[in-house]
Amino acid sequence: MSSPHDLIWVSDRAALQGDLPEWVASQWRPALPLVVRRDVDEGGRVPVGVRGLRRDLRAAGWVDPRHIRRIVSPEMLSDPARLLASPYISQPPLQAALQLAQQAWPWSWGIAGSVGYTLATEVPVLRDSSDLDLLIRSHRPLDNTELLRWQTFISQLPCRVDTQIGTPRGGFALTEWLREGRVMLKTPHGPLLTDRPWSTE
Repeated sequence: MSSPHDLIWVSDRAALQGDLPEWVASQWRPALPLVVRRDVDEGGRVPVGVRGLRRDLRAAGWVDPRHIRRIVSPEMLSDPARLLASPYISQPPLQAALQLAQQAWPWSWGIAGSVGYTLATEVPVLRDSSDLDLLIRSHRPLDNTELLRWQTFISQLPCRVDTQIGTPRGGFALTEWLREGRVMLKTPHGPLLTDRPWSTE
């Protein structure tokens, strides 16, 4: 079962459905993953995003789950051995991820965005100036003291780092939670302003 931010590979071009822009035909092929996004389809299709060669090229589509052949989660990409094996390990975002992976944390965490995509594919979509997008998924509220320790640590890393917290209801920015105590939660049905991002009520 896939979740938002997972990378998925599908069986063939026909597996990708939706009203897609023209560039998708020339820049995407089944050897490249799609990124699971947040949305709802009554037919049970998985909502996905397509990455183009430029940052501004993004497209939204759908995939029948029967056509999914492989799933790589962000958590799988934060493994230190995988980071060290990357041909891009000398770049600041990967150096930052490696420093983070060498610390003990009370939760598992993953790498998303351009850094995660590069780690999974070795397609060089990241640059020295790329942000490191991180994901912590938890079904229960996380300890704020530990979250502050995490935030303090990542603020000292050699690149800009953004952390998103994933809950059963949706995802939110950690900096917003620590600053405000309430967040704009990204849900499959749209944004929701809440101070209870883990609540299922």
